[in-house]
Amino acid sequence: MAAQPVSRMLRRVLRSSVRSCSSGAPVTQPHPGEPSQPAVEVPSGRRRFLREHAAPFSAFLTDSFGRRHSYLRISLTEKCNLRCQYCMPEDGVPLTPKADLLTTEEILTLARLFVKEGVDKIRLTGGEPLIRPDVVDIVAQLHQLEGLRTIGITTNGINLARLLPQLQKAGLSAINISLDTLVPAKFEFIVRRKGFRKVMEGIHKAIELGYSPVKVNCVVMRGLNEDELPDFVALTEGLPLDVRFIEYMPFDGNKWNFRKMVSYKEMLDTLRQQWPELEKLPEEESSTAKAFKIPGFRGRVSFITSMSEHFCGTCNRLRITADGNLKVCLFGNSEVSLRDHLRAGASEEELLTVIGAAVGRKKRQHAGMFSISQMKNRPMILIAFTAAFLPFPGSLLTAHATEIIVLSHQKSGRGVLRVDDRYVSCPLKMELLELFLMCQDSPPAIPSISFRDSLHVQGLRHRVSFSSQMVTLWKGGRLPQIPLLAQRWLGSGLPQRHYGSHLDSDANPKCLSPEPWAPATPSGPLPTSDQLTHVDGEGQAAMVDVGGKPDTERVAMASAVVLLGPVAYKLVQENQLKKGDALVVAQLAGVQAAKLTSQLIPLCHHVALSHVQVQLELDSTRHAVVVRASCRARGPTGVEMEALTSAAVAALTLYDMCKAVSRDIMLAEIKLVSKTGGQRGDFHRT
Repeated sequence: MAAQPVSRMLRRVLRSSVRSCSSGAPVTQPHPGEPSQPAVEVPSGRRRFLREHAAPFSAFLTDSFGRRHSYLRISLTEKCNLRCQYCMPEDGVPLTPKADLLTTEEILTLARLFVKEGVDKIRLTGGEPLIRPDVVDIVAQLHQLEGLRTIGITTNGINLARLLPQLQKAGLSAINISLDTLVPAKFEFIVRRKGFRKVMEGIHKAIELGYSPVKVNCVVMRGLNEDELPDFVALTEGLPLDVRFIEYMPFDGNKWNFRKMVSYKEMLDTLRQQWPELEKLPEEESSTAKAFKIPGFRGRVSFITSMSEHFCGTCNRLRITADGNLKVCLFGNSEVSLRDHLRAGASEEELLTVIGAAVGRKKRQHAGMFSISQMKNRPMILIAFTAAFLPFPGSLLTAHATEIIVLSHQKSGRGVLRVDDRYVSCPLKMELLELFLMCQDSPPAIPSISFRDSLHVQGLRHRVSFSSQMVTLWKGGRLPQIPLLAQRWLGSGLPQRHYGSHLDSDANPKCLSPEPWAPATPSGPLPTSDQLTHVDGEGQAAMVDVGGKPDTERVAMASAVVLLGPVAYKLVQENQLKKGDALVVAQLAGVQAAKLTSQLIPLCHHVALSHVQVQLELDSTRHAVVVRASCRARGPTGVEMEALTSAAVAALTLYDMCKAVSRDIMLAEIKLVSKTGGQRGDFHRT
């Protein structure tokens, strides 16, 4: 089916102005009818120098999965002159004090360091980078860095038409412009500001100055703009645009909802109904977009599938926030402050050690969309402490070493080296040396060090994960000394993560240190796994295989509270509700729900329950009903989900029975009370 011509409305829009996202290098030949403009290009002498002096890629920017990070995104400001609904919470965000933001010199210092290590593309972002007064000067100075091939910018386009001629002269070679609708009134609704025509003027100015293709980023949200997909594609018929449709992504404060997300495959199916000849283009190395083109059209369309089909395996991006934190994953909440190291006088070698450690901790892939939507993104997770040691002998850090436990921080001390599942006592020569490193929420995947000392928190030991690059430095005895940075953090109120652990009970006592050692014993809540058991190695949902587990007696109890309020409570107490006896109906619903749990919870196993009991008690002090559900079975898996489902559905049934009387009814305190049986032992909530 042939593409339909662009409507008169769209032609009027094109003649005036538009909002979108774009990036690309300017072409050297102007389009017919457009004024000739010189393209921004690297001088021939500089190109020759780069070819002849190409350095091996930095180990500090290579993570433990072999990904080389050659693309750096630097945020110039936290401020923005728009309030896009999917980007910024309606009530705004607390801004960092100006003194805590990176200065221009600090930005350039970090940029120089990363370029020296192999970064060849830098993109300036925000906030809105074009509201920073010295943005043109920053671009000009970045353009002088040997080895930097691309300088890009991501902008909302409001100030682009006015600043782009200066930015092009300064050396800007790529542009991204954000535009989520072609309807001016809808534009104002999405961004909570006026400015549609200014954004369109910016896009046309980019085309006029020779940038091709101009990338237009459109975040697609169900019920808001998914009906405009064909209109956006129609723009590429006559203009050198790369319209990039982005799956709606969860960020803290944007009230992400899975039902609002339109997947890549759904978008592609919609477009193929109108353009069946839509053809896929070869994917570029480390590209985040899946590109398509309609034969005969000047531009193309792309899809950024961050949620439905992640591209973590080829990710080559790092980010520096406006306040100087290094962020190795867009959807991760781990950050390390480069600003504080800079201001403490850290050398390049020391900065690279910190950067290398952060990059080395980068995970194979980000969490799934539902996990991300529950994460608190961009908190300051900075855990600092001091430790003392010298590089350990290379023979100790074998390829099989997974942990080193330091029992003393004295100049001559002993430690325990863990190799696979065996522990070996060994002498550790140490000097007082300060180390400032970061801890991560996830357990270390590569060799780690634990410290146990009376100076630290009562019997608990700090654990520090190290990247493969740091292990390489250790083995060669080249670990650089890091200055006393921890003093900036001690007593600052930042959280510190402590891990209690002990040696395996079957470890050979002759191999252990002769120094006093008191193994920690588990107490309180039952131990939990460090891994999500219902997620496989690729982050996909997976059912646990319980075929090899022995059958044991399993019992679980859960509870819930329904706060009815005085009116509804009295009617329930006196059995005066028109629907009937609410307590009896809720009790039956709870029993039925326990038996149907595997049909309601997708990855739950079907369990042959031997007994289900649901009790409902009236609590006059709170005008509430307390639900208690207990389940019993004999099998290879527990019944806590059955008990929780039973209590929750019984509470929901009470709500349904009483909702005609009051809309103030609340469900609260749905929780597991106890469980017995299974490998992890018994649990009783106190």
